Amino acid sequence: MSVRIILDSTANFRKDLEDRFTIVPLTVNFGEESYADGVEIDNDTFYKKLVTSSVMPTTSQPTPDAFDRVFKEITDAGDEAVVITISSKLSGTYQSATIAAADYEGKVFVVDGYTVAIGTGALGEYALNLADSGKSAREIAEIIEKDKENIRVYAVVDTLEYLKKGGRVSAAVAFAGGLLNFKPVIAIAEGVVQSLTKGRGNKQANSLMNKEVENSGAIDFSKPFVIGYTGSDSTLMQEYIADNLDVWGGDAEKIHTAQLGSVVGTHAGPGAVAVGYFVKQ
Repeated sequence: MSVRIILDSTANFRKDLEDRFTIVPLTVNFGEESYADGVEIDNDTFYKKLVTSSVMPTTSQPTPDAFDRVFKEITDAGDEAVVITISSKLSGTYQSATIAAADYEGKVFVVDGYTVAIGTGALGEYALNLADSGKSAREIAEIIEKDKENIRVYAVVDTLEYLKKGGRVSAAVAFAGGLLNFKPVIAIAEGVVQSLTKGRGNKQANSLMNKEVENSGAIDFSKPFVIGYTGSDSTLMQEYIADNLDVWGGDAEKIHTAQLGSVVGTHAGPGAVAVGYFVKQ
């Protein structure tokens, strides 16, 4: 018997782990066009459509049946599973997984990740490490349930345009912010996206994000941490890493990176830089 780690497609993680997770896709909708996230549309194609489409994309949760098919395949093979989903405050994905898991009591354990994107990816990588150490699915779910409280996710948004399109800031605020080159700093906290502050230009915004990281507590480098970006160009992320190596342990080879997908990308737009990590307790 082995333990399988299941994530939904909003989770983002380093590429070399792709074959180790089982992914249940959400649906990305551009008006009447719908795509299975990560199956019928990849991140680069998503961002191309995002910047050219006249409509804001939306996502819809997987059905309980979509999870049930995955659970049946895994349990029929004699394995157990831990499912870690996007925050239940951002999506009904957790509810769908919980409904499906009711028929697999003692074999499938569902955890509301209470975060998104690289936050969920870091939890998933942590779960893989626990499985590799010999923990059972029940034990892994209990540990993740407790340690998810220590996940932190912050991001610098490069443009206010997509926050305006999504109704999170007014057109006047977005216009003024563009003139003044404001870059919002946001966080995933209490399961939702929260706006914290804004910097003028990338350097100041990155500095403000680092201040949030510093104030959040000491980074636990014994657990997974990921630095991510939105869009198809990772230049701003690479510049951030080069300028802030001391914040992230001083060794670029140990920094794992990931491209963020549709959920964060819809609201942040391309050019955002995000950090996801555990704090020490």
